[in-house]
Amino acid sequence: MAHPSELGFQDAASPIMEELIHFHDHALMIVFLISTLVLYIIVAMVTTKLTNMYILDSQEVEIIWTVLPAVILVMIALPSLRILYLMDEINDPHLTIKALGHQWYWSYEYTDYEDLNFDSYMLPTQDLTPGQFRLLEADNRMIIPVKSPIRILISAEDVLHSWAVPALGVKMDAIPGRLNQTAFISSRPGVFYGQCSEICGANHSFMPIVVESTPLEHFENWSSLMLQDN
Repeated sequence: MAHPSELGFQDAASPIMEELIHFHDHALMIVFLISTLVLYIIVAMVTTKLTNMYILDSQEVEIIWTVLPAVILVMIALPSLRILYLMDEINDPHLTIKALGHQWYWSYEYTDYEDLNFDSYMLPTQDLTPGQFRLLEADNRMIIPVKSPIRILISAEDVLHSWAVPALGVKMDAIPGRLNQTAFISSRPGVFYGQCSEICGANHSFMPIVVESTPLEHFENWSSLMLQDN
């Protein structure tokens, strides 16, 4: 049986994901208040025996229930647009990585290094060690330095895929013949899991994404070892 902490998404690990969670809570509270008000009005209208012609046909009421929803929509739209622009900002990345989707695995190319590239396949259940997650662990993790702006170039070789890591607030379609890009900053060390979020075929559920955020010196040691192996 899974531990309760394994049944949901991981905690936010990037500033963008923290902003998305705050916006979710903001919008959810507005929906909750609107639902409560509407429910109260329905109950009051059904249970009361009082009627008033000026309530049933009132210019003031018409103005209120036209202007008030418009104000509420603005309160939702402004923070949403702000986050949308923040997600599109890519300023002076420290590292650029290309993620290429295949049926059904990912290939990673560290474009700042000449020969640093590898494939990432899902680990079979029988090869898992204690503490690893079934269907989420990969044989080669994408290693990144913590607190460094990372740019991801995303494409696919065969069909549509989608590179998504919820904890980092990243989700970008991988389209054959097209190069999409997005960026993120990992705010803490850790291992963050994702999956292909596009229905890409029979083994769509078996091409996980594993991003490991480490201190810079550990990343440099790992990249040196990978270059020696290649």
